[in-house]
This record gives sequence, structure tokens and C-alpha cells, in this order.
Amino acid sequence: MAYTMHQSGVRDVQLGENVTIIAPVNLYDCVIGSHSFIGPFTEVQRGVVVGMYCKVQSHSFICEGVTIGHHCFIGHGVMFVNDLFTDGKPAGGDQSKWKTTMIEDHVCIGSNATILPVRICSHTVIGAGSVVTKDITEPGVYAGNPAVLLRPL
Repeated sequence: MAYTMHQSGVRDVQLGENVTIIAPVNLYDCVIGSHSFIGPFTEVQRGVVVGMYCKVQSHSFICEGVTIGHHCFIGHGVMFVNDLFTDGKPAGGDQSKWKTTMIEDHVCIGSNATILPVRICSHTVIGAGSVVTKDITEPGVYAGNPAVLLRPL
């Protein structure tokens, strides 16, 4: 049986000062800002920017098209999505169908949240297990599926 195997690791990553990475990880063609932490079993894909003083916990997936601001916390098992299956199926690598996500500064995203292509404004908390389906433009605490404002900050 023939197969192709790619090794996980850190490849072509622009790292700031004092970055901590706990292996095993799969980081490639991305930017990790100074004083940030990347936990084990995390994948950060091409073109992603993670700001300074961020913490990305284990088992998180940050796909192409995501930008994360400074002083952000990404909990365990957070999944970012860039393909909305607009044709009723995966885009199959057609990047013209991918959407982007912008996480501004001082955002905390709880464990096992799913973040669709959206913008989340600064000073926002996303509860564990939440699904963010729309832009969040007012700072506050959000939770649920779909995530809704529980209280302003």
C-alpha cells in the first residue's frame, strides 16, 4: 500500500521573542507574536497571525484566514472554520470560497468553542462550547449555539 506521510512540526514560522511551544504541534507559514504560548496538539495553518501575549491551549485548530489580536486566550479544543460549505460540500481547496476571521485584542474563547468566519471585537468572552456564527461588535460575555450576548462588559 502506497501512502504519503508528512511530519508535524514547526516550519517557516515567524516567531517573536520569548514564545513557548509545547510539542507535538503543527505550525507552518504563520506568525506567532512575542511572549505567546502554543500548547500541544495544536495546528496553526498558513497565513495565520497570532498576536503578542496570547495563549493557545492544547488541541486547538486555527485554519488559514484567521488573525488573532494581542492578549487573547484560546481555550482547549477551540476550532476555527474558514469553509462554510456554500455549495453544499467542502470547497475542496478552492480558496476563493474561504472566509476570514478577525479576533481583536483581549478576547477569551472558552474550551471547545467553534468560531465560524466572523469578527469578534475587543474585550469579549466566548463561553465554553459556544458556536459563534455572526460578528460580535459589542464587548461582553457570549455563550450558546448560536452564541448570544449574556451580559455586556
